[in-house]
Amino acid sequence: MEIANQLELDLVEISPQATPPVCRVMNYQKFLYDQKKKQKEIKSKSAKVVIKEIRLGPQTDDHDFEFKTNHAIKFLKDGCKVKVDVYFKGRSIVYKDQGELILLKFAQAVEEYGKPEQLPKLEGKRMIMILNPKK
Repeated sequence: MEIANQLELDLVEISPQATPPVCRVMNYQKFLYDQKKKQKEIKSKSAKVVIKEIRLGPQTDDHDFEFKTNHAIKFLKDGCKVKVDVYFKGRSIVYKDQGELILLKFAQAVEEYGKPEQLPKLEGKRMIMILNPKK
């Protein structure tokens, strides 16, 4: 403690279970500042996942389908995940098979740029499929 007082620094106990306890003389505020700085740097370098959503209907026409696939291709080229869903309104839930066919056709149309993370899955009134971009 005398050495720490002479150097005007802090005495930090590193390993209290050791015999004798291990201590270190350091500027504790600077240590905390450096630690926060490292955590911020790690956080900024981590990749942020962006999910874009495209919504289709069970009776989506060819032109609309191509328009939406072009958007999905653009999103996949940018490195975003694409969540494609077919929304069933009212009694159109009867056409679940049409929705699944549209999603599979969509996956086939963009297979050059992305691959499906999960196959079409029905959740309530929506059938969802997620596409990952290819590296």
